[in-house]
Amino acid sequence: MTTNAQPSPRWKLLAPLAIAIIVALIPTPPGLSPHAWYFFAIFLGCVVGLILEPLPGAVVGLVGVTLVALLSRWVLFSPEQLAADGFNAAGQAFSWAVSGFTNSTVWLIFGAFMFALGYEKTGLGRRISLWLVKAMGRRTLTLGYAVMIADGILAPFTPSNTARSAGTIYPVIRNLPPLYDSHPNDPSMKRMGSFLMWTALASTCVTSSLFLTALAPNLLAIALTESTTGIQINWGQWFMAVVPVGILLLLLVPLLSYWLCAPEVKAGDEISDWAGKELTKLGALTRHEIMLVAMVVTALLLWIFAGSVISGSLVGLVVICGMLLTGIVTWSDILDNRAAWNTFVWFATLVALAGGLSQVGFVNWFGNVVGGQISHFDPLVAMVALVVIFYLLHYFFASVTAHVTALLPVILAAASGIAGLDMQMFVLLLLPTLGFMGILTPYGTGPSPVYYGSGYLPSALFWRLGAIFGLLFLVVWLVIGLPWLMVIS
Repeated sequence: MTTNAQPSPRWKLLAPLAIAIIVALIPTPPGLSPHAWYFFAIFLGCVVGLILEPLPGAVVGLVGVTLVALLSRWVLFSPEQLAADGFNAAGQAFSWAVSGFTNSTVWLIFGAFMFALGYEKTGLGRRISLWLVKAMGRRTLTLGYAVMIADGILAPFTPSNTARSAGTIYPVIRNLPPLYDSHPNDPSMKRMGSFLMWTALASTCVTSSLFLTALAPNLLAIALTESTTGIQINWGQWFMAVVPVGILLLLLVPLLSYWLCAPEVKAGDEISDWAGKELTKLGALTRHEIMLVAMVVTALLLWIFAGSVISGSLVGLVVICGMLLTGIVTWSDILDNRAAWNTFVWFATLVALAGGLSQVGFVNWFGNVVGGQISHFDPLVAMVALVVIFYLLHYFFASVTAHVTALLPVILAAASGIAGLDMQMFVLLLLPTLGFMGILTPYGTGPSPVYYGSGYLPSALFWRLGAIFGLLFLVVWLVIGLPWLMVIS
């Protein structure tokens, strides 16, 4: 008899619909319009769909906005709007449904995916990793720093940490432990492999917080924040908010991993020699690699210093055009990039759904209700409490995107109801935790299952290190990051 049967796809498919219907049948809470409650019911059904994943996330989002648009007279528009002269409900419903596709942050996400495509097509990402391994691989500790630096170089232009770490870094470093007779699912894993794999995962969690464009849910969170609160955060603001903590943690991660996941092999020439041979096979820098480096540096400078002159999203489109015109990528490459198009549709629909929560008045209502309950809290204490809750609840999510979609509007609404709370500072304190929290569990972020499944990080070790590093990241972020934000705000 099977004791670990999984829920059937049919059950997973029906659960979001059942949740939406049950919530809709609950009497509307006092102070909230019925159409806002019905919208929330559909939104909650979509969140359940994102968690259970009976269908791809993009399909869940598309079904959600389509359903709301179809039922717009009952779930999107108030009676007063419908009664207004000249109000075209059908046209307005469609405009709302596709509003996410005109969101600038959604286009920035798409542009950043194209950067990652350029790294992949030219081989520049692998070359950078091998360069660093060759230069720093003679000592195990410095090899850990080489892995961290490689991730940091790729991070600003790779919004998928799965593509960056699991797709670019991991294929390089998985070849390294066997050079020192360190093998997966074997006691020899402690010779080199465990340290290396954990350093790579912890590093990508930090870089995912350090750069706005290093993690797609960061960009989704920015878009949702703007649609629900009107607060705009650009690339430079995010980087300035995180840089002291981010740099400190990047410097600490390899060293802490070296102490807490101590490798038995401390030094040797084999890894550096192997990387040198692989670089020889690659040959000299190609013309396309050199052009991509120039484009990457230009984009980074524009993101940091030229936000008032050119939109970050437009920078992404300029680079896409540059890569197309120089032949770094072809239009067929872009059309074939399923991950980019999937994310584009997924996030565009989620932005529309989250914006709808604000449009129908649910966010203001919820903020007032929760704010009334915790209004006696000191604003600073309330900020810290909400950040800690938001962070630790990630134990219950297997997707940072689902975490953002489900909890961010609620947390923002709660914060907005607290008198005296600086929402701009709160947003900059809350959102960067999205990368850090990925370290908590073997399912916490995209690369986690890859490193967990490598055979070098057994379950007990992963959960123990996840708890230690997760707590460290949170404490350092609050102890150093919060005072820093108070200084620069």
